[in-house]
Amino acid sequence: MTPTVIGLVAGTLTSVAAIPQVFKTLKSRNVRDISVWQPLLLAFGVALWMVYGFLINDLPLIVANIIPLVCNVGLTGMKMRFGTNDFNDYGK
Repeated sequence: MTPTVIGLVAGTLTSVAAIPQVFKTLKSRNVRDISVWQPLLLAFGVALWMVYGFLINDLPLIVANIIPLVCNVGLTGMKMRFGTNDFNDYGK
């Protein structure tokens, strides 16, 4: 495998990794077992990768981070919208 192929495979896998969780969460509206911090921190991290991609003018880096950014922002939003009582139930 060439470095380019490895990079393309890695970018594809990390780009689509959150999609199954988004669909499952949309369908079930169950966010109890999702930490708000995981998708929030991932969204912030991929946003920074996108900014870095813009700064160095690297289109593949920018494109590879669009889907995970949308997915993780969506998961964070769903956690906040559907998980209204989650914080009150910890420790029970």
